[in-house]
Amino acid sequence: MALTDFEFIPLTEDTDIKPFDCGDDDLNGFLFDDAKKYLNDLLATTYLLVDPKNDRTVAYFSLLNDKISLIPEEQKRWNRLNRKISNAKRRRNYPAVKVGRLAVSKEYNGQGVGAFIINFIKHAFTHGNRTGCRFITVDAYASAVGFYSSEKCQFEFFTNRDVGAETRLMLFDLKPFKDAANKQ
Repeated sequence: MALTDFEFIPLTEDTDIKPFDCGDDDLNGFLFDDAKKYLNDLLATTYLLVDPKNDRTVAYFSLLNDKISLIPEEQKRWNRLNRKISNAKRRRNYPAVKVGRLAVSKEYNGQGVGAFIINFIKHAFTHGNRTGCRFITVDAYASAVGFYSSEKCQFEFFTNRDVGAETRLMLFDLKPFKDAANKQ
């Protein structure tokens, strides 16, 4: 299997969603029951990664606008984050894009598809982006924290207030990624 054999398709109202099962009823349900509604209400855009040869949906992800904001109880964390931004540009909020959902079919799990998608998103928001976006955020399920914090994805926890919660707010700073890509 080569990832280049797959096609990225933006979900539209008319898209025929190919068979998909990631093993999680909530994530499956979002794709089949909610993704088009979110699109229609301008709340999130979903993209499909399709295997045209096997007529299957390999994975999907949805993106929506977000921001990260100062949490007074987390001033130290905010100060560390702010030091990466020039003084004249420092704010109490910074623009972000949220990965609302990301799921890989059980058939393709463990083959690097999720990391491929994260890198695709990083690249999309640092090369030819249509709007300012400094961070990628995700409310990672506890079972997915290891994936997002892995060497391949490199997300960090935004706060410690959600330790032990069902989801953890994580973020990725796009500026160092862009700077590294420009050096290559």
